[in-house]
Amino acid sequence: MVVLGSTQPEALARGLDVRRGDIELVRRRSGGGAVYLEPGAQIWMDAWIPSDDPLWLADVSAAAGWVGEWWNETLAGLGQGALEVHRGRAEPGDFGELVCFAGRGPGEVFLGGRKVVGLSQWRAREGALFSSCAYLRWNPVPLLDLVHADVDVDGDRRADMRRDLPRVALGLGELDPPLKDLALVQEQLLRSFPGFETASPSRRGSGAE
Repeated sequence: MVVLGSTQPEALARGLDVRRGDIELVRRRSGGGAVYLEPGAQIWMDAWIPSDDPLWLADVSAAAGWVGEWWNETLAGLGQGALEVHRGRAEPGDFGELVCFAGRGPGEVFLGGRKVVGLSQWRAREGALFSSCAYLRWNPVPLLDLVHADVDVDGDRRADMRRDLPRVALGLGELDPPLKDLALVQEQLLRSFPGFETASPSRRGSGAE
């Protein structure tokens, strides 16, 4: 499955597997670059925060900070002690507008400058939906193979992406110590969700892929 950002054209992903229906193409409401998903290869967690919730912040850049801290504290409890949460505005860099994990966004989690947890948010009057994702192993090749060569990606740019994108992120299974049990990570995330014991079902809305 390829998940496009809200403003990305569907023509961006017109590889053979998409055209013949082997890869599903969907669009999320939040902005940012494309994300490639496979069964059992990542954790995808959604959290809906109503506008009257203590976790709600009007400042878009600051609003995602709690999500990064939630992931950071959870992973620290599983033996990861050197992770950092990005603060401030989004920094798409050279390829972030095409590939989500290539940029830096508010609340995203990094190790040594490489992204471990990607994050996006969609906001409405009623609240904000935060979507976060961490891979078991980071491999940008399947997504690059689906990006159509005629859409904003010429030969030189594609070569640069194939050279640089493998270094922009890390999967949970590539950390030290490696976290290979995604079900365990998901369980710990749910247990450590802020206010989990008293949260309403609407606030606890979350899931994993």
